[in-house]
Amino acid sequence: MSVGQTIKHKTQELKGRITERIGRTTRNRRLQREGRTDRVSGNLKQAGDKAKDAFRR
Repeated sequence: MSVGQTIKHKTQELKGRITERIGRTTRNRRLQREGRTDRVSGNLKQAGDKAKDAFRR
């Protein structure tokens, strides 16, 4: 995939990690869920990109 997409997905994962950590610290379950969703979504997108790259080779 393109470098831009890779950076975008990695940023989404990092944002999710930070949001989840803030939610844990403040005991805000909504923030925890949002962060977990962003983190998992970013990871899945990265895995999909890796699979596409492997398939192309």
